[in-house]
Amino acid sequence: MTENAKDGLDKTAPPKGESYGALSSVEQYHELIENLHAGLVVHAADTSILLCNATSGQLLGLSIDQMMGKTAPDPAWCFLDRDNEPMPLADYPVNRVITTGAPLRNVVVGIVRPATDDIVWALCNAFPIRDASGALQQIVVTFIDITEQRKAEEEKRRLEEHLRQARRMESVGQLAGGVAHDFNNLLTAIVGNCDLIDMGALTGDDLTAALQEIRSAADKAADLTRQLLAFSRKQVLQPRRLDVNRTIAEMDKILSRLIGEDIDFVTVLSPSVGSVMADPGQIEQVVMNLAVNARDAMPEGGKLMLETAEVELDESYAAEHAEVVPGRYAMVSITDNGTGMTSEEQSRAFEPFFTTKEVGKGTGLGLSTVHGVVKQSGGHIWLYSELGQGTTFKIYLPVDDAGPQDPPVAAASPSPVTGLEGSETILVVEDEPAVRTLACRILRRYGYDVHGAADPAEAIRVCAGIPGPVHLLLTDVVMPGASGVQLAEELALHRPALKRLYMSGYTDNAIVHHGVLERGTALLEKPFTALALAQRVRQVLDSD
Repeated sequence: MTENAKDGLDKTAPPKGESYGALSSVEQYHELIENLHAGLVVHAADTSILLCNATSGQLLGLSIDQMMGKTAPDPAWCFLDRDNEPMPLADYPVNRVITTGAPLRNVVVGIVRPATDDIVWALCNAFPIRDASGALQQIVVTFIDITEQRKAEEEKRRLEEHLRQARRMESVGQLAGGVAHDFNNLLTAIVGNCDLIDMGALTGDDLTAALQEIRSAADKAADLTRQLLAFSRKQVLQPRRLDVNRTIAEMDKILSRLIGEDIDFVTVLSPSVGSVMADPGQIEQVVMNLAVNARDAMPEGGKLMLETAEVELDESYAAEHAEVVPGRYAMVSITDNGTGMTSEEQSRAFEPFFTTKEVGKGTGLGLSTVHGVVKQSGGHIWLYSELGQGTTFKIYLPVDDAGPQDPPVAAASPSPVTGLEGSETILVVEDEPAVRTLACRILRRYGYDVHGAADPAEAIRVCAGIPGPVHLLLTDVVMPGASGVQLAEELALHRPALKRLYMSGYTDNAIVHHGVLERGTALLEKPFTALALAQRVRQVLDSD
């Protein structure tokens, strides 16, 4: 220890006639602090350093002579916060104690050593020392080296991320294999029947049956695509403010029929559950998928409980679940007393094409679809299961009391529209020729004056050449050159009364990138039927 350090220590010596407890001399006190494994720095009330030990110098990368008498703003001091960002001067431990007057506990500090620029990580504690009148005299700061511990934690996080990446790649492989298998089967049915029709080999009932098989295979392919989009969180959702209890209550009858009479089905709805912003059809699908899974887990019958409640997920819960934001959530839980799941099954439950059901009894996409929809809706799903005892799924959706009022139930499922014919002028913009041709053909069949364009640039030229009014723009969302939204805004400059109807399937553009539609946007989801197209066009044209 240097003489400067001893001088600093002498200033803190006890009054004459007193001692440091069992320590009989200042020299013994020196020896004690010099042998501490922690760095120790004592500041005066103006933050100048009165005392420091050798360990503090080693941690800070400074000699004791370089530290004695210096204040916290000295350029040699360079601290980082736990996120590796430069620490503001006001957040330095000594300054925080001076500002708050309270002790500081277990603050992680990165120390940049001035000579080498290497970083040492320390766990810092600080506390004030006051005189008899309560005036601040000194601030004691200690540093414990946790560099190796932090390196170990970072290595653990790196290995965990590698493991997650490996599992993601395994899931992608399973997904690709499963999709290829299912789509090849569907394409075989479609192509084979098309070949038979093209050969003229089918007539009468056989021809009708072949067409029905083609349509059935196409419908199954569309369903599979929707499941994949939900799994990948790229499905177009149409959220609205939902009363969770009302949504669940309206499903009660259909769930009872779906589950069967051999299962005791009970619904318990908490009276105080806030509204959420979600796509009602997708939330219903989530509940239905989980209910069917629960039913299948009880082949001999059992008990199934569907509950709702409002819960608060706090900071501590969010700290343990990185994807969760603290706040109020509407919880929907589904509990069965069926066969339960092993730890391995639970860890893989949300993987695509993973299933515990017999071959042919499940696609393995149900829970991955549920997971995708919940996450895309800003929610969180939690699974707990005991083998032989049963399983609970808890879905947490953020409460949103500030959204628009929940529309009437009928608005979610519009009644069939009659009188679908029209004579209005429609501009169809779609870069996929087959889809564009189909849409134009369907709309002409219903009497509309239809003009087609393959991209936004052509659409602008075509629209400029139409002498009368253009009543509706039917456009894809993502196209070469510009988006459908940008096209609509450009055309509206010259035709402000032009109404818009967007078509979208699976896209990475603005609408799907965020997983939601802008509130009030009219959308027709692909694939669509002729009737669905005609109904949606008529609804938009007749809207105010």
